[in-house]
Amino acid sequence: MQAWVRRGCLIPLVFSLIGCEDLAGSHSSTASDLFPPAAMRVHPGFTEIAVWSHSGKPNGIEAHLEFTDQFGDPTKASGRVLFELFEYRRDSPDPRGKRLGHWVGSLESVAEQRERWNTTLRTYRFQLDYPGVNPAQTYVLSAVFELSTGGRFFDQIVLPGKTPEKTEKKHGLGLGDQ
Repeated sequence: MQAWVRRGCLIPLVFSLIGCEDLAGSHSSTASDLFPPAAMRVHPGFTEIAVWSHSGKPNGIEAHLEFTDQFGDPTKASGRVLFELFEYRRDSPDPRGKRLGHWVGSLESVAEQRERWNTTLRTYRFQLDYPGVNPAQTYVLSAVFELSTGGRFFDQIVLPGKTPEKTEKKHGLGLGDQ
């Protein structure tokens, strides 16, 4: 009878271990499904007309893409992006005017991921060469991102033109004005 009791205790133990192993396997696959990109935006705070050469003259647009998961937290993505730069059309439902340029970027390899990922900002950085860029002009920048796993994201932002600051001589009583 002792052997019968041992077998009776052993059988539920074996089934519970099999069940735990199965749960552990299925848990890891669902956990990885929790964090894929759910949204993308062209980051409005970091995307701007930029100078990346020593000439001091603007070279083009530095675009930053930010991806977020279903929880709204920054995440990484794999795929290809099409950027398009347009003239700004004021007072129109679609602010995109004449297309001025387009660029294709890739985030499909480990090297591309490392080259473009900004750890501090948690964005991907793309330098879009456009030598004719005018900092005083307003532009529209759009991005279409195709995920390697399927699916597509779209965003666009208006890059407002900046007027050059006027240099004015200030009058007042400072330490050197006596």
